[in-house]
Amino acid sequence: MIIASQKRKENIAEYLLYMWQIEDMIRANGLDLGKIRTNVIDRFNSLTQQQRDEMAGWYESLVDMMRREGVERSGHLQINRNVMSSVSELHRALLADPRFAGYAALFYKTLPYIVELRSRAGDTGAQGEIETCFTALYGMMMMRLAGKEISPDTAQAISRISELVATLAAYYKKNEHEPLFMPSDD
Repeated sequence: MIIASQKRKENIAEYLLYMWQIEDMIRANGLDLGKIRTNVIDRFNSLTQQQRDEMAGWYESLVDMMRREGVERSGHLQINRNVMSSVSELHRALLADPRFAGYAALFYKTLPYIVELRSRAGDTGAQGEIETCFTALYGMMMMRLAGKEISPDTAQAISRISELVATLAAYYKKNEHEPLFMPSDD
């Protein structure tokens, strides 16, 4: 909860990847709040009891949402899908605006890697390029946590994708503080 809030303010990409990790952690604990309290919340030794209770309430609301939305086994919460939609919308706006030609060039340099990843995964492209990028970054994060070896080709693809997503996240943050597009720009 504390980390998610901080990441949401600082870097939308890190926030979204963190929230996907939280969803998986909740699943790994069987959507059981008692297990989450033992395996996650109780490990934060520096928290006060009130902070632990607030954190438990946050996890409880996420568990409840996961059950109501039918994402107990896979998929993402609507709140996370909304963030992805917002990030993807900004991506499309940046591509369409000649003021952001540098971003467009970076995207088109990255696109062959995205297409290749989709091809390897058997993805039909239904999720969109930006979600494919996030899925690749999340997959890489999980591979690293599991200590799995990463091929040079995959490392190169992830490097390109990371650069694109970091640039998009920076534009997202800038857009939140000072809109890049006026309502008439649509």
